[in-house]
Amino acid sequence: MSHFIYKARKSGGEVYKGEIEALDHFELYKVLHDSGDQLVKYKEKDSKKKSKVAISIGFTMKHVKMLDKINFARNLGSMLSAGLTLSRALSVIQRQTSSKYLKEVVGKIMLDIDAGLTFSEALAKFPRVFSSIFVSMVHAGEQSGNLSENLRVLSVQMDSSYSLEKRIRGSLMYPSVIVIAMIIIAILMFIFVIPTLMKTFSDLHVQLPFTTQIVLGISNLIKDQGLLVFAIFNLIAGTLYWWVKKPSGKRVFHRIVLKIPIIGGLVQEVNAARTARTLSSLLGSGVEVVESIMITATVVQNVYFKDVLNKAAEAIKKGDLMSKIFAQDTKFYPVFFAEMMSVGEETGKTDEMLLGVAKYYEEDVNQKTKDMSTIIEPFLILLIGAAVGFFAVSMITPMYSLMSTI
Repeated sequence: MSHFIYKARKSGGEVYKGEIEALDHFELYKVLHDSGDQLVKYKEKDSKKKSKVAISIGFTMKHVKMLDKINFARNLGSMLSAGLTLSRALSVIQRQTSSKYLKEVVGKIMLDIDAGLTFSEALAKFPRVFSSIFVSMVHAGEQSGNLSENLRVLSVQMDSSYSLEKRIRGSLMYPSVIVIAMIIIAILMFIFVIPTLMKTFSDLHVQLPFTTQIVLGISNLIKDQGLLVFAIFNLIAGTLYWWVKKPSGKRVFHRIVLKIPIIGGLVQEVNAARTARTLSSLLGSGVEVVESIMITATVVQNVYFKDVLNKAAEAIKKGDLMSKIFAQDTKFYPVFFAEMMSVGEETGKTDEMLLGVAKYYEEDVNQKTKDMSTIIEPFLILLIGAAVGFFAVSMITPMYSLMSTI
């Protein structure tokens, strides 16, 4: 049993808070629904403390790779559609998986199912392995009797999200390696090369120009006060990281990211693709609309896109169309997104329309990430050229001064 803190709305519109012991959030929803109330928001008490304890025990030992989760959903769905029982299919997966932790988790799930729990209830006991969208789609599949198809759709959704994330990381790898290499080379130059040259200039009493004095100052600071510089840098970085994690800092940081040329547009399309595919998968699997939107809000990372989804959930509870909310926030979700959602609502095929939107933006992001290295390369060349030019001028100018005195 878990302890939930929740916010619910009575039939008359009054919103109230409460606490309850329930097996999972599905049971919480059912209890409130049976009493005539509507769940607005919930959280499991002490869930953060539990996750911190789990991480401190050993993150590498208690972690399941995304590919293992994708294969778990895909293979389980295939075996169920082939006619295997759930227990037998889980037994096969337990034997064939290479992940030790997943093997342990599957074993516990099998014991829970034998004890009378449903598959989704057993999955919900492992929130660090199976996300809320995973549990919800499995639960919907159990209710509709179409578990194998829901698992197939889930595996496709997870695979698409994973591939999209991997492509973005890959596109950022090249510039990251170049910048890190530049920083390492610069530090080595400041520590070992520049002091030797400066000693020569000092012994010959050469007057140093302003740029050379800047280089000398940086070199002396790194060489003599390296630990202090490193500590100050870590303090500033840690403070910024702490601030960005706070709601106020996160909003400022996410707003800045959206304003960055090229990156901002990419972030917008990534969030649109992730929202469309997640909503499509959940709605197509039979998950309730409001719950689908609330789950999608946990998948989207940027707080401004979360805000739009939360407003859409509130609008649906009032009887409005969610496309209306997306149409009002085109600076976050593109106009095309709202138009396709509106068509889906009119035709009763919202999940199909959203799937088309997801594919469109995923293909666009894929193309943009391929072109990103080509776009970033000129900026890197300019940056490297400026750094090398500044260093060269700083070192060559005193040499000319020295030669003029000979």
